[in-house]
Amino acid sequence: MSTDNIYRHILIDEQSITPKYVQLVNSVLKGVEQGNIRKDYQLPSINDLSYELDISRDTAEKAYRQLKQLGVVGSVPGKGYFISNTDVKQSIRVFLIFNKLSDHKKIIYDSFVATLGNRAAIDFYIYNNDFSLFKKLLQNRKEGYTHYVIIPHFLEGGEKAYEIINELEGAELILLDKLIPEVKGEYGAVYENFEKDIFEALKEALTQLSNYQTLKLVFPSYTYFPDEILKGFERFCHEYAFSYSIVHKIEDEKIKEGEAYINLMEDDLLILLEKIKTTSLEVGKDIGIISYNETPWKRFLLDGITTVSTDFKKMGEMAAQMILNNERKHLEVPFALTLRNSL
Repeated sequence: MSTDNIYRHILIDEQSITPKYVQLVNSVLKGVEQGNIRKDYQLPSINDLSYELDISRDTAEKAYRQLKQLGVVGSVPGKGYFISNTDVKQSIRVFLIFNKLSDHKKIIYDSFVATLGNRAAIDFYIYNNDFSLFKKLLQNRKEGYTHYVIIPHFLEGGEKAYEIINELEGAELILLDKLIPEVKGEYGAVYENFEKDIFEALKEALTQLSNYQTLKLVFPSYTYFPDEILKGFERFCHEYAFSYSIVHKIEDEKIKEGEAYINLMEDDLLILLEKIKTTSLEVGKDIGIISYNETPWKRFLLDGITTVSTDFKKMGEMAAQMILNNERKHLEVPFALTLRNSL
């Protein structure tokens, strides 16, 4: 069969951060599933595919290799690639949009993708906490999605996010990481309860925190974090009579004995540790440290950094299972304190 029309069925979206070879695989699978690309269809050569789509040979090769592993594409030396199997069921199509791609967001993504497996085609976008870009990506989306999975965190303008989300039609909605009360209708949610989580974690560490006179939350002004973290921290300090302050710029902070720091950002944690190193203060005795988000190296640094952390792997799994089970539940993600020698 001629390959003249194959490119009508292949879409490479330059704004998506889904790898191009995955976009190519998903386009071919969609074309096969919809009957637009039929069995024995002769596919373009790797050189032709690379030229026509302006992608690298490596990208084209990876796409064909994955399609062969899925049993959809076959090849004959000297004749090229062809559609060998049209028994394809990839009925789940997800528009996945994150505010940023940090180490912990990558854990969510990897877990989400692994749990869905080959049953889903996923288009993945990042809007960098920018409401204007978020709005543009959603309003310019292509049709045919079965699910929208959205992490809604914004530096500014986020109070209008519900209006854009409420315009989405024709697919199931799952809010990830944060709830937006104004969103209408039935939808799924897998979220952090930021205010409750920090309050309960600090309460669990009350015995250790009682060794310090002042608690300081490092809440950087150069990036976004939910205000609910502030509320939970301040509520804890009021309820248990701690002196406290909010630090927006750790570089300007004067380190004193009898203080415990709760750090949200890894970069700020490193700056804090560098500043402590210039003093005679001992971490875990003269000064306390709690770090947001568990990472393997925090188990070993300074004989262990105390952490408070969401189970990001679980968050991705829960969202994917909600899709697979066709559910619309609202589920809180587990949040845990891990006590170590820094407190």
